[in-house]
Amino acid sequence: MITVLLAIWGCSLALAAPTPTFAAMDGPATSLCASLAAAVDATAPGSGPVFVASYRPSDDETALPPALATTAFTYDNALTAIALTACGDVARARRIGDAFLAAVVRDRTFTDGRMRNAYRAGPVGPGPVLLPGWWDGAHGRWAEDAYQDGSATGNVAWAALALLTLHEASGRPDDLTAARRLMAWIAERTQGEGGYRGGTFGFDPKQSAIAWMSTEHNIDVAAVAAWLHRLTGAAAGKAAFDRARAFVARAFEPREGRFLIGTTPAGALSPGPVVLDVQLWPWMAIGDAPADWRRALVFAEDRIAVDGGFDFDGDRDGLWVEGSAQAALAYRVAGQPARARELVAGLMAERSASGLLYATRNARLTTGLAVEPEGTVPDFFYFRRPHLGATAWAALAALGWNPFTGRRVE
Repeated sequence: MITVLLAIWGCSLALAAPTPTFAAMDGPATSLCASLAAAVDATAPGSGPVFVASYRPSDDETALPPALATTAFTYDNALTAIALTACGDVARARRIGDAFLAAVVRDRTFTDGRMRNAYRAGPVGPGPVLLPGWWDGAHGRWAEDAYQDGSATGNVAWAALALLTLHEASGRPDDLTAARRLMAWIAERTQGEGGYRGGTFGFDPKQSAIAWMSTEHNIDVAAVAAWLHRLTGAAAGKAAFDRARAFVARAFEPREGRFLIGTTPAGALSPGPVVLDVQLWPWMAIGDAPADWRRALVFAEDRIAVDGGFDFDGDRDGLWVEGSAQAALAYRVAGQPARARELVAGLMAERSASGLLYATRNARLTTGLAVEPEGTVPDFFYFRRPHLGATAWAALAALGWNPFTGRRVE
């Protein structure tokens, strides 16, 4: 068992952190940075650790569904911490980072350094860090979500990316220590033959290990491992990078110039569904990616693009705002800044009254994916609700900040 090495600190102050001035930014970046800052302040004024709710109710909802009402997804909060750092608002990014530091060492059940897929939105107080949930009046019990309680490998890696971003912004050693601990959990709990498996799923105290491997997760792990190796020179970081990168390389299908989504539980590469992020992230995240991998952007344009941006998958049933923002940043990485600006400008039309961008342009968007790890029915959807993660990706695209490297795109 890993020894607890971190001491968590931070007390709330009466006043919110001052909003930085964004005079050097363009219009969309200024607006998006301000919206993220406002989301943090609206959750809990002050300076203490906080997790920010991922969604707001749609225009025709009075409240979110119970399973989302108190939910702050780790991935969305990691993106927000990274984007706020890119905005120059390290104070608010620090609040989310401190929530991550608390979660690493104050899990209610486990002491192995994992990060859950979601936490309860709001200020993080003393004691075990709270998970989302709701009162199920029909059955007279407290209810939780099996996915939210679990630990997907990619989400753990994104928390590490946020902490590494904060470490480089402020130099605090506890961020680096926590990122290394998260990477250790990935290595110890998810390492498989030729890559990293999906993580864990289910309720405490005995969660199920996920057998399949995700290309997206291995991209995330490769980015964390490369960053850690760059900072520490540890051989373990290089070995983890090589393992994850080898999986991503295996997932590239050269005939079509695209990346496959991952493997089946049995370990065989799966042909579908075709999804956007795995076409973009490999060559954005992996520094020595071969030029041939960038053909996946052309594949995405041919198979996933819709009017004004991109869908999540190849059925082209609507515009996915988060993915379209990812594509805008990818265009900047690919040396097409005009196309990037055009995409970001179009996405600003999807801004809600809260300042957050909607997750989708249409009422509901299919993904071709299932919520259950072994599920066969594609029942994971996005809805037109204001979304923290979509707004953070748009801010990163507007600023030209690569979250996988912590560097601005040249």
